[in-house]
Amino acid sequence: MIDIKTPEQIKLMQLGGRILSEVMWEVCRAAKPGVSELELDEMAEKLIREKGGEPGFMKVPGYHNTICACTNDVVVHGIPTNYRLKDGDIIDIDMGVFYGGFHTDMCETVKIKSAGGKINNELQIDDFLATGKKALNAAIKQAKAGNHIGNISKIIQQIVEQDNGYSVVRSLIGHGVGRELHEDPEVPGYLEGSIERTVLLKPGMTIAVEVIYNMGKGEVVYLGTDDWTIVSKDGSLSAVFERSIAITGGEPIILTP
Repeated sequence: MIDIKTPEQIKLMQLGGRILSEVMWEVCRAAKPGVSELELDEMAEKLIREKGGEPGFMKVPGYHNTICACTNDVVVHGIPTNYRLKDGDIIDIDMGVFYGGFHTDMCETVKIKSAGGKINNELQIDDFLATGKKALNAAIKQAKAGNHIGNISKIIQQIVEQDNGYSVVRSLIGHGVGRELHEDPEVPGYLEGSIERTVLLKPGMTIAVEVIYNMGKGEVVYLGTDDWTIVSKDGSLSAVFERSIAITGGEPIILTP
């Protein structure tokens, strides 16, 4: 069942989303060579609590961290470790905030490079990350009343796969967000069947639009035995870009700008 939010509830989600985005950009700026994933996690928790929010991911049963730290071939749900970032890594930092009874969710992928550092295949990495950002921005523009979830799915798949030759990860998708971190409807990054058979977007719906894709093939597997960390099956680089969005009668509201 899709939970339709009132304007007042969306305003609460905007407040929580503002906390999340402020913390996200601070943590992204801190993601530099020599910094560990756990240090980024600790920083994120401290900042979220200082700003009056709660780490949303800590409310997920069995998960005990503020962020998911997904470095290089880690796709999603990476538990932060003592691994220290180095030149040439990419890391997607996934984070949620719980505020005023509502969740918001956001992910950004950044390239790690020191001043004067050298990276093999840097242009290829830049193109890979630019593709995800472009797909997310285009998908957000489709998130308006009268369109369908399929409009979002189609444009993500087109930009990632058809235009740039990368692979959408089909087993991992976007979702509704609000009272729960994961709600209906599902928001895939690919389209199967006709757009009209997918969920119609209506004012008051709040969704997390996610571009989850690999540089190689789209298949993924669990890493080790922690039951959380998922990696690309072929070892290729993976990236995620995500924003929480509110559907309105006009342009969508980006809750996590």
